[in-house]
Amino acid sequence: MKFAICNEIFQGWKIEDTFAYAAQAGYDGVEIAPFTLANSVNDISAAERRRIREAAARAGVEIVGLHWLLVKPEGLHLTAPDGALRERTARYFCDLVDGCADFGGRVMVVGSPKQRHVLPGVAPAQAWEWATAAFREPVKRAEERGVTLCFEPLAPAETNFINTAAEAIRFVQQFDSPRFKIILDVKAMCAEAKPIPQIIRESWPHFAHFHANDKNLKGPGFGDVDFAPIAAALAEVGYAGYVSVEVFQFEEGPETIATKSIECLRRTFGGDRVAPPAR
Repeated sequence: MKFAICNEIFQGWKIEDTFAYAAQAGYDGVEIAPFTLANSVNDISAAERRRIREAAARAGVEIVGLHWLLVKPEGLHLTAPDGALRERTARYFCDLVDGCADFGGRVMVVGSPKQRHVLPGVAPAQAWEWATAAFREPVKRAEERGVTLCFEPLAPAETNFINTAAEAIRFVQQFDSPRFKIILDVKAMCAEAKPIPQIIRESWPHFAHFHANDKNLKGPGFGDVDFAPIAAALAEVGYAGYVSVEVFQFEEGPETIATKSIECLRRTFGGDRVAPPAR
């Protein structure tokens, strides 16, 4: 199993320092939130994309892909009644695919709960239809660039559009594309009625990425979630992608979050490794 960590945990760090620390801590990859680099992915030049990709290679980590896709630029929305806005959002997804591929990334996590939330007065079936149409071009671009879009089911507390893994699978299956899958996220799965190992088994082979965190919004090992049966279920289905640490509470600091999280993952998935001292 390969482990990655999301770069927004290292707020205020240079991206090169993030890559270096992640490698020292034992991570194989780093997942990038584009808003930490620029207001828009289009503001990141070809030369800068190449520089970042080369910096990761020098540090010995892979850029896994992108997540937190629509935080910036502001105003994008996937299911808004405004057709021009939906088209602009679809074009930006295409731009993100290009950015991901230029970084050397292979997955993009489509979470963005606020930017897909079904607005008052919009019927759920209509929102589904609009979102489906919005993804047609991005999926084609992903097929061309070798990037896999991963739609993320999220809890009802975060969004009212696609809350379960089963719903997400039904959504992506409309496209019949090897480049449109789902992602499973431990925090999000905690909101479902089914046990997490059951969701994992029932969702295979439709997920292509995995986020490790706790229902308390912290990293693995910082809460009550037992990762042993999760690791067993992933091994059972033959998942060989990344398990990527994504957290939403940062008070412990990046070094503690990174080292304690990977210690938990290595205990549960195997391959214990000594973490480095704090930076």
